[in-house]
Amino acid sequence: MEASRLERLEQEGDIAADYLEELLDIADLDGDLDMDVEGDRAAVSIVGADLAQLVGTRGEVLDALQELTRLAVYRETGERSRLMLDISGYRAQKRAELVALAEETVARVKESGEAASLDPMTPFERKVVHDTVAAAGLSSESEGVEPRRYVVVLPA
Repeated sequence: MEASRLERLEQEGDIAADYLEELLDIADLDGDLDMDVEGDRAAVSIVGADLAQLVGTRGEVLDALQELTRLAVYRETGERSRLMLDISGYRAQKRAELVALAEETVARVKESGEAASLDPMTPFERKVVHDTVAAAGLSSESEGVEPRRYVVVLPA
């Protein structure tokens, strides 16, 4: 990755961290921020003792905070951000669960030769499944309409 692109992603991470730091102060929550660049996007994680309310049930509060953080970055840079936010390792744990689900589904589809549909998922969740299915040599597609969009794993 060229230096200017890396610098731009690091700048996104810095802007996001400043925004989230203010948010934590306003909410009177303690959290440590960690910034990184993962692949082609900035990644910010917040870890702390009592941050469950910032994740919400099934991660919807986390998704909303990620979108607000992306808007804060856009306001500063004028460029759309693909920044990924994680809180208390929620996304990392969710990713591991989704990879396992996708691998089980791939094995089932390879054995039966029949397509398998999964439950509705968020865009983040579907991307993890699509990537895992592709890595296993099968293909998948998303069907349905948000918020009930789901992944179908196709036989070879």
